[in-house]
Amino acid sequence: MKTRKTGVDALARAAKEASRALAVAPTAVKNRALRAMARALRRRAGRVLAANRVEVAAAKAAGRSAAFVDRLSLDRGRLDGVARALERVAALPDPVGRTTPFSRRPNGLLLRRMRVPLGVVLIVYESRPGVTADAAGLCLKAGDAALLRGGKEAVRTNAEIAAALRAGLRAAGLPPGAVGFVADPDRAAVRRLLELDALIDLVIPRGGPELTRAVRRDSAIPVLSHDRGVCHVYVDAGADLRMAERIALNAKAERPGVCNAMETLLVHRGAARAFLPRLARAMAAAGVELRGDARARRIVPSMRPAADADWDAEYLDLILSVKVVRSLGDALDHIARHGTGLAEAIVTRDRRRAARFLREADAGAVYVNASTRFTDGGEFGLGAEMGISTQKIHARGPVGLEGLTCEKFVVRGRGQVRDSRR
Repeated sequence: MKTRKTGVDALARAAKEASRALAVAPTAVKNRALRAMARALRRRAGRVLAANRVEVAAAKAAGRSAAFVDRLSLDRGRLDGVARALERVAALPDPVGRTTPFSRRPNGLLLRRMRVPLGVVLIVYESRPGVTADAAGLCLKAGDAALLRGGKEAVRTNAEIAAALRAGLRAAGLPPGAVGFVADPDRAAVRRLLELDALIDLVIPRGGPELTRAVRRDSAIPVLSHDRGVCHVYVDAGADLRMAERIALNAKAERPGVCNAMETLLVHRGAARAFLPRLARAMAAAGVELRGDARARRIVPSMRPAADADWDAEYLDLILSVKVVRSLGDALDHIARHGTGLAEAIVTRDRRRAARFLREADAGAVYVNASTRFTDGGEFGLGAEMGISTQKIHARGPVGLEGLTCEKFVVRGRGQVRDSRR
């Protein structure tokens, strides 16, 4: 334990020191480093892919699922895509140093806010090697040092990627400690990192619910994470039913295994009799199993009965729960009870009800007449994202470069002093 503690402490201290240099690095230098990191990845592709082949073979021998093996696997095309992603980050606007307009206080002080780096960001993730470069690149552009701890199944691949990234940093004249890689696969190493609140400023878990819960439970450091993605689409009375069908089908069936897919469809009772039969036909053609409440099943008897647990289920599969509600208020009440704050949508022709939904639906992204599947950093014009936050502190929704920074007040005076007697 002493060796493990010493090792991760040293990585965290190096990251903290590097973060001071990154905080003042000009945009041109950071962009040069990102492009150098991309070149180093391509130059070392043989080493990265050789390590990956070993780990993919081990995963197959261990009987891991095809989906797991696919997430773990790299080839030259995928690795080049990782390098291109770093180059795209270099092309993004730099949020660091951006300021709000000055406001003048009655005493003559001039105040504004300036966007600044967070410092050191620890990313704990599972076996998707591309995250190593994605996370490091986003942190670098935001002026943050990154500490990276991936899944044990990809430790060799991740180590080779991290080595390439550090080579790029050195080529650009930035400290290699800005990308720290934790090679220790033991969970005790993560628990030790989560104690280092004097050195690490933010933790981002990227993985399943078990990982997120463990990090939240053990961390002495603020955690930016997302809960399950129980997303809803509400079809209002008088909605364009063709539009509603298209949106619902996309939100559920286009890619059901992602967090921004719809899990529950809410339908106003005034639209249910006309809408649900056509919806059931479309969903059946897409291979979607429907689980309905009593009202929905009276209209479409082929639906399976929905249990109470279905309203809180993140299926990540071709399964959809369906509920008929009496009003927009009932739909909002259901979302308040069962939503997880990721994304919610309404399909309506009524501008006032749309405005109410936008105001009252509690989520990081709220839609009128569009699919929840757009909840993504790239789709929102962020260029890339670290993940989707369902929390209400610091950053919410897709977290891009700006979400990896914070604000400080900048105050200009002319010799003012405070008189506490006033």
